[in-house]
Amino acid sequence: MNMDAIWLNDSVVAQTQIIARSLKHWTGRELFPEKFSPAELAKKVFHAPFVLVSHGTEADPVLNYGNAAALVLWEMPWAELTRTPSRLTAEAPNREERARLLAAVTQRGFIDDYSGVRVSKTGRRFRIARATVWNLLSETGQPCGQAAMFAHWELL
Repeated sequence: MNMDAIWLNDSVVAQTQIIARSLKHWTGRELFPEKFSPAELAKKVFHAPFVLVSHGTEADPVLNYGNAAALVLWEMPWAELTRTPSRLTAEAPNREERARLLAAVTQRGFIDDYSGVRVSKTGRRFRIARATVWNLLSETGQPCGQAAMFAHWELL
């Protein structure tokens, strides 16, 4: 899929709606303060200056969304990112800490101001800071994954 057209896909538009609705549910915050149609929001979020990723509820959760900033930071095309178990975004020594974070989010709904080290496909390490991580809820309120958003990172 062409990176410029990813946000046009119906499943991407739907996932963006889940992400936005769930962020508002847990934190009271909007992804963007303006009101947009679902397709306009999907485009705006995909091209946003912050990183946004999400994963599903599989036993070993797989990434199901990453905006353009995430694709660049993790050095992966869409098709590869959305087949990647989310645990692989952290180095092996940091996976236990990441698992504790996600368990806390599952219990509380969201965590603000998370920091940690992540690794790209090529092994480039970077520290994320002030990340918000939250549970995703379906339209009927059922858990359907987790998302993370951050605008601050530094290469290590």
